[in-house]
Amino acid sequence: MKWAIIGTWRMCLEGIAAATEILGLGGDSGDAVEEAVKAVEDYPLYKSVGYGGLPNEICQVELDAAFMDGDTLSFGAVGGIQDFKNPVSIARRLSRERFNIFLVGSGAEDYAHKNGFERKNMLTERAKKIWEKRVREISENNLSPYDGHDTVGIVCLDLKGHMTAATSTSGLFMKKRGRIGDSPICGSGLYVDSKIGGAVATGLGEDIMKGCLSYEVVRLMESGMSPQEAAQNAVYSFSEKLKQRRGKVGAISIVCLNNMGEWGVGTNVEFSFVVASQKSLPKVFLAHPHQDKVVYEEASKEWLEAYQRRITQPV
Repeated sequence: MKWAIIGTWRMCLEGIAAATEILGLGGDSGDAVEEAVKAVEDYPLYKSVGYGGLPNEICQVELDAAFMDGDTLSFGAVGGIQDFKNPVSIARRLSRERFNIFLVGSGAEDYAHKNGFERKNMLTERAKKIWEKRVREISENNLSPYDGHDTVGIVCLDLKGHMTAATSTSGLFMKKRGRIGDSPICGSGLYVDSKIGGAVATGLGEDIMKGCLSYEVVRLMESGMSPQEAAQNAVYSFSEKLKQRRGKVGAISIVCLNNMGEWGVGTNVEFSFVVASQKSLPKVFLAHPHQDKVVYEEASKEWLEAYQRRITQPV
């Protein structure tokens, strides 16, 4: 058995690097996934996850997260939780419960408080400035308020064959209060079965949840498809269906991993992701849709430098 891990977007690079240290020492995939996601949640310059995540229409940071164990199919999630650090850890704790495994709003906050999770104001000054700027732009230029919906999602396989998956997001920027996307929904934002593999999604949650795409990718892998075939088939087929039925489709991206450590990616937009394995250090890749297939290449030094400039530029 060998270990492997894959995650959505460049923002998970440092988290996956930390996870590889756990996996390389024979550690548990659940611990590795949680640590990888927490690293993203804790970094204030990532605008779509955790601390520093962009707020809703009334400038509140509402966070969603989920955790799934592929051995037992245990699942836990929180939605619309405010002022608690590391919602992925709360979701993992909920996955150990028999009942009440998905809590939202004040119920999730009560549970977190009673179980000793750390309270924290998750709205940073930088995020507040971005929100204020967007409010002005909407008023002055009649722009749509919605912009930004990048979920961090991680799928992991450890040396014992144990697979887990987790997601975390602050959701759609300027969303309606109480809005929940696909990320914390089992089968939509994530799904994992240690006997088959796992998948996580990112993009426009309102469209992703219409297709239960993470479960669909795992089902296709079970039917015999490779991870790459499963991911690109699911995204392409469902994107075409939405175009035919609704006339348009939002951004949809999926990364997946099977129980042999093989990985795949499907997307209908340009998309970055990170992969590491027993044989390879963490690397950032760029994926591009090309007709009904996906092509990808390792991110260049120039792309990585431009990314760093973009996330650190003044508001």
